[in-house]
Amino acid sequence: MSIRPKQSLGQNFLHDPNIVRKIVDAVRAPADRHVVEIGAGQGALTGELLERFATFTAFEIDERAVAYLRGEFPDLDVRERDILQLDWASLAEEKGAPIYVVGNLPYNITSQILFDLIDARTIVREAVVMMQLEVAERLVAEPRTKAYGILSVQLQTFTEPELLFKVSPNVFFPRPDVHSAMVRLRLRGDDSMLDDVDPEFLRDVIRTAFNQRRKTLRNSLGRWTRGMGIELEGDLEGRRAEELTPPEFVALARYLESRS
Repeated sequence: MSIRPKQSLGQNFLHDPNIVRKIVDAVRAPADRHVVEIGAGQGALTGELLERFATFTAFEIDERAVAYLRGEFPDLDVRERDILQLDWASLAEEKGAPIYVVGNLPYNITSQILFDLIDARTIVREAVVMMQLEVAERLVAEPRTKAYGILSVQLQTFTEPELLFKVSPNVFFPRPDVHSAMVRLRLRGDDSMLDDVDPEFLRDVIRTAFNQRRKTLRNSLGRWTRGMGIELEGDLEGRRAEELTPPEFVALARYLESRS
């Protein structure tokens, strides 16, 4: 496949064929499963994906890019839609589940897309997505590190994130000012770790704890410890949010929920 920079549509075009193949090779979907491309843009990945997967849908919000894709790939199921407005359940009903996702996530809405994928975890089996390197490093950060925070805990709780490889800004045209990385997320659709805990309550506990990350959990979770008189188990009262592993947050949320 020949890849060359195309006319600018206000997007950064990925023009390195080696990187394109590396990304597409990272998609582990069986050939008969439905694949969704987020932000198809000018089709850097699209041609390769069409060759490999029998059922494939590309989502793109830019109407000029959509027109280009429809002209370049007449057989492509391309939809002009904001990915944040996508009803994943309806798509799964139409195309079948599980769904596999690939794409270059817009930097300004990366977190929202990631949380939408979490919400669709019974539908989406796996996602191979590009994002800003700094965000990718937060997804896989370890406890007690500066990068470890809300995004780290939530993504490691509901998915298995893996930083696959870094992507240089030199492979894009025009060249962006940031470095990127490819990340694979395996969604925990039926993981027993999440049994008997409400996902929304768990998220609330995580956010509340990290909103005052320098305080001990006894103080940062004052809504429960002071407001409801709940005493935290073991040494939790003296620990901070950044010290807890994702399974410990799940156990904490389950404990608080049972006493609320």
